[in-house]
Amino acid sequence: MDTPLPDSQALPGGEPAASDAPPPPPPDWLHHTLTVSGPAGSVAKFREAARGPGSIPWHLDLDHEAARLLAPMITEGIEARLLARALREAIAANHDKVLAGEGRGCPFDLHRLVPVPASILALGDDAPAARHWLWSHWGTVWPLRHVRRLDRHVDRRLRRTARFVVAFWSADWTPWQAIRQLRRDWPDLIFDIRPRYDDG
Repeated sequence: MDTPLPDSQALPGGEPAASDAPPPPPPDWLHHTLTVSGPAGSVAKFREAARGPGSIPWHLDLDHEAARLLAPMITEGIEARLLARALREAIAANHDKVLAGEGRGCPFDLHRLVPVPASILALGDDAPAARHWLWSHWGTVWPLRHVRRLDRHVDRRLRRTARFVVAFWSADWTPWQAIRQLRRDWPDLIFDIRPRYDDG
């Protein structure tokens, strides 16, 4: 039976803050185990659809990033400027890979399954409206981290049914909204998510 969902969630910190407000505090990371089960063919299709780079292809203002990196070390002169330029180039190269969708090392990528619209991506990851979209559609405002499969050994006794099991860490809360959407999109699958709210 599917894990029950909470009736509602409130965005941490309340309503969106002004654009000049300080950034939100670092998140608390919560460990989860998700088991997806159902007809073998449907589980295989879901497993393939869920694989991705595990990141969100936000619009990135590289000039702003370079200025942000340079600011704390501006008094160091030309060496600081060269370092900031090198870091900008590294960020740009990594961002190009994200935009190209390179890499499928994440077995449960929320952006593959519940994609962030282009209009939200254009706002950037620090925009209040972007954080609200993620909270209302995913239930967390960060991509999942340390996602790994736990069902590497296939039970050959299961011929018509199958399981897909992943463990991951999510920021601040369980991604209930994404799970709710997945249950609508994949009605023949059962999604059993088990959060661990302790520190163990």
